[in-house]
Amino acid sequence: MKTTILTLAGLLCCASGTFAQEANKSGYQFTDVARINVTPVKNQASTGTCWCFATTSFMEAELLRMGKGEHDLSEMFIVRQKYMNQLQDNYIRRGKGTLGQGSLSNAFKNAFNEVGIVPEEVYDGINYNSDKHNHRELNQYLHAIAEVAIKNKHRSPEYDKLIKNLFDTYLGELPATFTYRGKEYTPKSFAESLGLKMDDYIEITSFTHHPYYQQFAPEVPDNWERKLMYNLPLDEMIAVTDYALTNGYTICWDGDVSEKGFSHKNGVAINPEVKKTEDLSGTDFARWQGMDEKARLEEAYKFAAPCPEVNVTPEIRQAGYESFVTTDDHLMHLTGIVKDQNGTKYYITKNSWGTERNNFGGYLNMSESYVRAKTIYILVHKNGIPKDIKKKLGL
Repeated sequence: MKTTILTLAGLLCCASGTFAQEANKSGYQFTDVARINVTPVKNQASTGTCWCFATTSFMEAELLRMGKGEHDLSEMFIVRQKYMNQLQDNYIRRGKGTLGQGSLSNAFKNAFNEVGIVPEEVYDGINYNSDKHNHRELNQYLHAIAEVAIKNKHRSPEYDKLIKNLFDTYLGELPATFTYRGKEYTPKSFAESLGLKMDDYIEITSFTHHPYYQQFAPEVPDNWERKLMYNLPLDEMIAVTDYALTNGYTICWDGDVSEKGFSHKNGVAINPEVKKTEDLSGTDFARWQGMDEKARLEEAYKFAAPCPEVNVTPEIRQAGYESFVTTDDHLMHLTGIVKDQNGTKYYITKNSWGTERNNFGGYLNMSESYVRAKTIYILVHKNGIPKDIKKKLGL
C-alpha cells in the first residue's frame, strides 16, 4: 500500500481521478486501502444539479470498470429532461410538486431511459453568456411559465413552445443525431451503445422508522419522484459501501454537508466526539485531556489533526434525521477508502465543485463516523452488494 499525507497545499488531480498529497503542517496521514479509477472532477457551478454531476461521474466510472473506456457525458442533457419531468409532475399535482433544481440519482436513471444521453462535447448546456453553469434565471422563468398553466388549468400549444424555447435559449437545442469518435448516433442509440442498464443500480438507505429489508421512499424534498429504496441496518449499509469500494465498484452518495465538521476547504469531513471519554494519555488524542466540550470542538474544527469521533448507532443516526439536523443537501461520488494514522477509516470523495475551491483537486475524505451519521442513501451496482445481503433483499 502507498502511504500519502493529506495537506493544505499539495494535492494534484489527474484525469484518472488519482491524486498525490504532500506533507506539511497538517497532521492527517492517510494510507490507501482501496482506490478506483474515475474521470476528472467537474464543476456544477451556480446550479443545484449535484445529483446529476455525482450520478454522471458514477456512471462514467462504471464505463471504466466495464472496459468501455473514458467518456465525458453531458449532465445538462439529463438535467433538461429532469426539468421536463418535474413540470409534468408539478402540473398533475396541481402545483403542489417541486420545480427546484435538486433531485436524486433516480432522476438520472429515469431521464437516461426516456431520452438517452450524449457526450459533453455534443451538449454542454451553456447557451448563454457564461463560461460556467448558472440556472438561477432559467429556473425563475420555468416557475413563471408553470404557474400560468396551473392557473389556467390547461397547457396550451403555446405553453409547450415556451418551455422548449426556454430550454433551447439557455441550454441549447437538442441534437437529433451527432457524430462521436467516428460514428453517428442518436441520443438513444448512444445510450444503448454504452451498455449501462439502469435496473442494475440499487439505492440503499438505513432508517429505523421503516422495516429493514423492505423498500420505502425517504421523506426528503428532493425525492419528488417518490423513489423506493431498500432499507438496511446501519452496519449492513456500511458493509455494502466497504464491499463495493474494495471490489472495484464506486458509490454515489447522498447526504448532509451542512455540518461544521464538513470542510471541503480542508479536505475532510469529521464527526467529533465532544463529551469526556476514557483516559487518552499516551495516544494521539492526548491533547484533548482536560478540555471542556467547547474547547474540544474548537480544537477539532481547526482540522489540524485527527480527533476522537462519535460512535454512531442507529439510534443516534435516527435522532439526527427526525430532529431535522441531518438534511438532504448534496450528492457526491465515493471512489475509495483510506485510513489515518490512528486506523480511522475515511471514504475518498469526489465532489463537483471544481478543482479550485480546495487544495486537494476537488476531493475530500469523509470519516466513517460522518458517513454513518449523515448518509441519506447510496447508489451501487447490484453486484457491488455482498451476496448474503442481496439474498436478504431478494435481489
